Amino acid sequence: MVLFSSEYATMSRPELIVNGGRRIPVPAEQPLLSSVQQLGIPAQDAVAAAWNGHVLDFMTPVPADAELSLVSADSPDGLQVLRHSAAHLMAAAVQRLFPEAKFAIGPAIYDGFYYDMELPRALVPEDLPEIETQMRELAAQDLPFVRQEMSMEDALAWAKANHQEFKVEILEALRDTGTARGATTQDPELAGEVEVGAQTVTLYQTGAFVDLCRGPHLPDTRRLTAFRLTHVAGAYWRGDERRPMLQRIYGTAFLTREALEAHLARLEEARRRDHRRLGQELELFSVADEVGGGLILWHPKGGIVRKLIEDFWRDEHLRHGYDLVYSPHLGRAKLWETSGHLGFYQEMMYPRMEREGQEFYVKPMNCPFHIMIYQSRVRSYRDLPLRFAELGTVYRFERAGVLHGLLRVRGFTQDDAHIFCTPDQMEEEIARAVEFSLFFLRTFGFKDYVLYVATRPEKFVGNVQDWDVATEALKRAAERAGQAYEIDPGGGAFYGPKIDIKVKDALGRPWQCTTVQFDFNMSERFGITYVGEDNRPHRPFMVHRALLGSMERFLGVLIEHYGGAFPVWLAPVQARVLPVADRHRPYADAVCQRLRDAHLRAEVDGRNEKIGFKIREAEVQKIPYILVVGDKEQAAETVSVRQRGGQDRGVMPVADLVRTVAAENTPPTVEMPVTRAAGGSPHQ
Repeated sequence: MVLFSSEYATMSRPELIVNGGRRIPVPAEQPLLSSVQQLGIPAQDAVAAAWNGHVLDFMTPVPADAELSLVSADSPDGLQVLRHSAAHLMAAAVQRLFPEAKFAIGPAIYDGFYYDMELPRALVPEDLPEIETQMRELAAQDLPFVRQEMSMEDALAWAKANHQEFKVEILEALRDTGTARGATTQDPELAGEVEVGAQTVTLYQTGAFVDLCRGPHLPDTRRLTAFRLTHVAGAYWRGDERRPMLQRIYGTAFLTREALEAHLARLEEARRRDHRRLGQELELFSVADEVGGGLILWHPKGGIVRKLIEDFWRDEHLRHGYDLVYSPHLGRAKLWETSGHLGFYQEMMYPRMEREGQEFYVKPMNCPFHIMIYQSRVRSYRDLPLRFAELGTVYRFERAGVLHGLLRVRGFTQDDAHIFCTPDQMEEEIARAVEFSLFFLRTFGFKDYVLYVATRPEKFVGNVQDWDVATEALKRAAERAGQAYEIDPGGGAFYGPKIDIKVKDALGRPWQCTTVQFDFNMSERFGITYVGEDNRPHRPFMVHRALLGSMERFLGVLIEHYGGAFPVWLAPVQARVLPVADRHRPYADAVCQRLRDAHLRAEVDGRNEKIGFKIREAEVQKIPYILVVGDKEQAAETVSVRQRGGQDRGVMPVADLVRTVAAENTPPTVEMPVTRAAGGSPHQ
């Protein structure tokens, strides 16, 4: 991406940079398409132009005094243009099949596109191939994506005449919030859907289909050859369950058929690993309408996995100088007024409860309770740093349309900690938190991660000097851990900068887990202090820290990372004993008990089924060790061992089997430099 350079601010006309850095003057305030065609640039090499951080398609008038560069078709920006155009092509195909269709929004997304629409009937998967056929017929016509500018009133008249109520609502919202570019950015449902000028909005036409849109788009449809519609889902308009339920068609598009096929193979593998399906098949968790959406019921096997993670979490926190605390599930309204949650976060909180003249709210966060523990007595600089850690369950009202298995829920247990330290201790504590996070992620099998340092936004609390010091401390913490990092400019919360760590799973998909967040706001609101060496009160630095994010979300990520085949130390059932016949059941029970006596998790499949069926069932359940016992094994006090994945380990004495499984029953050894700071809790 080429940024605007003041060196060219006095150019008489814009310039286009082509291969080799050659600069070619192009007409100002005219679409770039004719210039690109005259230059003979191959279609596969460029689909748009970049200027001043923006991507402009070849139909957009070129800004005066601009320096532009070409956007290649296979670049991330180029793929976004390709996919946005595919969304319009899909909508044009749907309009062919359903002329009465009403269209909402249709953006490009991370790995594809979607379009929300209201149709006269519900779509079924069998409809998608027919829509694809229509898309291919339209694409073969080399239809141009024609950009049009229209006044707000004319655009509203067009939308009303064509009975496009959702476009009417978008336009009226734009009109009511102002016509400056960026007026839509406060509404995520509208952002990016339309370009707003002083008096005009933009539309794009593809064949008979016209859409309110800001672009950018391909010059024409001939490059749309490698696409696939993947599935249909429901989506509330504007994400509000009180609004109409629309049908959302998802798809993806690539530059080549080979890239598309590779992506579809990854999607198929992702479906195979979907934690919602595996959660049901492996009997880990469920959600019941009678309980409520986003409220997880942990089944015995899921409960075991969660317990193993929580036990490891608590043990390691104690080993690394944290104090474990517990807090209630609700607190008085005054607490949430002081913290600012009722002022800034109330829409995410459940309604108040009133008893005996007092108002209470269930907690959306744990931090105010930890502050109360801090304030329970006078603190000295000799007490700091204090590290309060809690697996605290919180409740946040997420709209029904965004709930997603374990990954987006309404009640979840956050692996929370709050660190209170002096300014001099701050950098060391941040470094410890980052190193501790990486230790946890590596232990659970994640090896690829990206760190993001989110800096000061336009609106913030605290002073600039503290922000700068904290931001530099975050950068040094990443460097100290030997990790490269990216800057997320202005991405910090209003109350402090932060480090986010995204891990990549076995399919290379990024997941947000760790956050280490400064807070210059809460300590001021609650007026917390410590007594310094000068015997005067001082304000401590406060750091929010979550390593895994939440137990629910982390379990969802972990299930998909391993495809449900947990390593032995995390497997809910480590060994299943399969008696060949009923007469072998007492011996199977004895083998199972020997495993349990060694603190291993074992069970017996005593059903009256054929042994082949039992083996297949155990394989479907992804059990690490399948132990078959019959006449020979019973006589010799052995077991016939099959390891997960179909590996036949042969016959093994029971004592050897116990030692084999026990050797895998501990977390992997992961080295982490542990820095001991002066002072702090008695656990150090």
